[in-house]
Amino acid sequence: MNDFENIYLTGDTHGDFDELILKSTRYGFTKQDLLIILGDVGINYFGDYRDNLHKYLLKMIPCTILCIHGNHEMRPTSPDISHKYKNIEWMGDSAYVEDEYPRFIMSDEGARYKINGREFLVIGGAYSVDKYWRLEHGYNWFSDEQLTPEEMKIIRQKVKEHNNREDIILAHTCPYNNRPVECFLSGIDERNVDNTMELFLQEIVDKIDYNNFFCGHWHTEKQDGKIRFLFHDIIRLEGLETQG
Repeated sequence: MNDFENIYLTGDTHGDFDELILKSTRYGFTKQDLLIILGDVGINYFGDYRDNLHKYLLKMIPCTILCIHGNHEMRPTSPDISHKYKNIEWMGDSAYVEDEYPRFIMSDEGARYKINGREFLVIGGAYSVDKYWRLEHGYNWFSDEQLTPEEMKIIRQKVKEHNNREDIILAHTCPYNNRPVECFLSGIDERNVDNTMELFLQEIVDKIDYNNFFCGHWHTEKQDGKIRFLFHDIIRLEGLETQG
């Protein structure tokens, strides 16, 4: 028996849920479904009442929502919000949840969730190319936006113990060789961009066999081999059906 009737995936929402709420109604999302948002969800950015307003809106979507860690949001372990979260076991691995919002599941880095008979390896985080602009203009930037060397080491070991075979990888950004260069921002000197996460993901995909890789971050809709970039589109995992 499946854990969920349907599994859907989409890209960055950045706290703007109007379109997602409309689509969830149009496509008939129910409490038996799971929606995976591939980072930069926008419910843990400010650390104050504004996040609660976003969570209140997101509650209008009736399904369980798995949130991958992006680079424009705090981790649930951040000192500013960790008091709200409790660590739980979810689908065979570690996750975080707030008592007030039990349907919003915050993924743990390197977790491998077993859902509907499939396995999902989570590798969140990315570098913010707007880091210095945000700091200059008083916007939040989070120093733990990328994985630490220790977290990368743990993921390498988990992959090795899994015989270098993964079913589905859920990430925020993409492997280095798959960076969509057409999405590079004008005015950003790419020589100064920290590609640590992309290089790490490249290392991982180079050493394993895998079926599907899903990511957000780049604000584009694109299929590149086994790698699917998502932004506004919603994918139904069963049969990989795309909803515009």
